Amino acid sequence: MTPAPRQSSVQRSLASIVLGFELVVIFLATLVIAFGPGAVLPPWVMLTVGGIVCLLAIATMGLLRHRWAYALGWGVQAVVVLSGFFNPAMFFIGALFVAMWAYCMITGARLDRQKTLS
Repeated sequence: MTPAPRQSSVQRSLASIVLGFELVVIFLATLVIAFGPGAVLPPWVMLTVGGIVCLLAIATMGLLRHRWAYALGWGVQAVVVLSGFFNPAMFFIGALFVAMWAYCMITGARLDRQKTLS
């Protein structure tokens, strides 16, 4: 017997795409915050924190099969926005990612509902 194919979720796909792009931005922002002008903390501290946030984003992408992982994704969005206190440009970039995340959550859920009804 072959196992039943796993039901694909549009919301999960969109969420992993946003988190994947955000992962690149988090990595690059960590470098700018750690070594850029006006660095507040030692670079090793910022690199450690940035690495933890990168790992959190990667873990969230892997856990999206669980409903609670979407709340974790909102947490990643909050951390990216809050990084604006270290580099003010991250407030704008974080707001863009929050908007993309919200759009993907709303649209993905709607498309998944339509897919189950048909």
